[in-house]
Amino acid sequence: MERLCLDCGTLIRGRADKKYCDDSCRNNYNNRLKIEDNLVINRVNSILRKNRAILAALNPNGKTKVTGKKLISAGFNFEYHTYCYETQNSNTYIFCYEYGYLILGDDRYLLVKREEKLWLA
Repeated sequence: MERLCLDCGTLIRGRADKKYCDDSCRNNYNNRLKIEDNLVINRVNSILRKNRAILAALNPNGKTKVTGKKLISAGFNFEYHTYCYETQNSNTYIFCYEYGYLILGDDRYLLVKREEKLWLA
C-alpha cells in the first residue's frame, strides 16, 4: 500500500504509521491547521476589540446615553459581546469586556463601564 505525505504528497518510505516524509512537512502541515483555526479566533477578537473601543470612545465618563444609530455609524456590531449581566430588576446589560450597554427602547442605549479590580498573580 502506497502512503503519501499529508503535506507535500510525495511517497513515504519507512514505518507503517509514518504520515510525513520529514520534520519540515510535519511542521508545515500542523502550522497550516493552526493558521486556519487562528483566522476565526483573530476575526472574532478583532470585532470584540473594535466594539470595546467604540463603547469606550462614546462613554468617557462611565455612564451616558446614545442612540443605536450612533453606535451603528461608528461600526458597532451588536452580534458580538463577551457576556450578559442580569440585575435583580431583570434588566440585562450586554458587555464587551468592561464596557456595556442596556437597551432602553426607542433606539436608545445606556452605556456603562463596569469597574472591575483585576488581581494579577
